[in-house]
Amino acid sequence: MALVRWDPIRDLERLEPFRELERWDPFREIDTLQRRMNRLFERMIPGDGGERGGLTFIPAAELEETDDAYKLKLELPGLEAKDVNVEVTPEAVSITGERKSETTTEREGYTRSEFRYGKFQRVIPLPSTVKHEEVNAEYKDGILRLNLPKAEPEKQKAFKVNLG
Repeated sequence: MALVRWDPIRDLERLEPFRELERWDPFREIDTLQRRMNRLFERMIPGDGGERGGLTFIPAAELEETDDAYKLKLELPGLEAKDVNVEVTPEAVSITGERKSETTTEREGYTRSEFRYGKFQRVIPLPSTVKHEEVNAEYKDGILRLNLPKAEPEKQKAFKVNLG
């Protein structure tokens, strides 16, 4: 048996008819791309180990617009209301908090935890200004619901400028 140097052009041309047999799955490629991007961002964000710059996770949010208000929902599973701080300005909503870990000691055996503990923060800019003094909040079953009434749009006023 003779050793033959691998020639990518020649060898790929030989395999070309078999390429049609391979089923293309775009979702598998998207999943691979997503995992690579996640690893890239995890390396770029400073912090020690799994803690991304001191933040452990960013809660998922859903913003819905109605005629008179914005309805914002955030997933905060495993948290109590006392561990969450919500601040509303006319332009944005800021949610901060901390998920505290239960300390368990195990002498023998192995413990693996995929839970995330520690501080989190999420700032959500709003599409238009809201009446931040009239915001209603409800927290139930790990879902924070905010009702953010829209503010009346300010009318552009013309001001006369005195040049003399």
